[in-house]
Amino acid sequence: MKITVIAVGKIKEKYLKDALAEYSKRLSRYCRLEILEAADEKTPDNASETVERQIRQKEGERIRKLMKADAYTIALAIDGNMLSSEKFSEKIETLGVQGISHIQFLIGGSIGLDETLLKEADYRLSFSKMTFPHQLMRVILLEQIYRGYRIMAGEPYHK
Repeated sequence: MKITVIAVGKIKEKYLKDALAEYSKRLSRYCRLEILEAADEKTPDNASETVERQIRQKEGERIRKLMKADAYTIALAIDGNMLSSEKFSEKIETLGVQGISHIQFLIGGSIGLDETLLKEADYRLSFSKMTFPHQLMRVILLEQIYRGYRIMAGEPYHK
């Protein structure tokens, strides 16, 4: 299985880079992982909804250029489906059984994903009703993918 994470913005913090490197290394036993970054737009303080929508559209266009048409697309969205780690693992495993060989996860910038990307996604996934920094979501996502593969393999990580 190939897993691609397409995210808005660059990771600058060393502790996040270290965590991503660690989970990337761990995941290399289970899948081919690719992390792609789309440039982010600066969001002015107190931006209007119109300005925010324009920013999401620009970032969305950059994400779209990195997407593969034949991949199963999972968009991270606060209004998406919330799954337990076991159900998330089951979702990845079921997609593989159904013949899906490439899953791409989309992570928006600080103000979220463009509405057209959300509508076109094959699945919307939420990790919580809470809001997390989009840079940290990469680490959380990779950890859950890793946990999912450990669950599938019946290996002792998941508690």
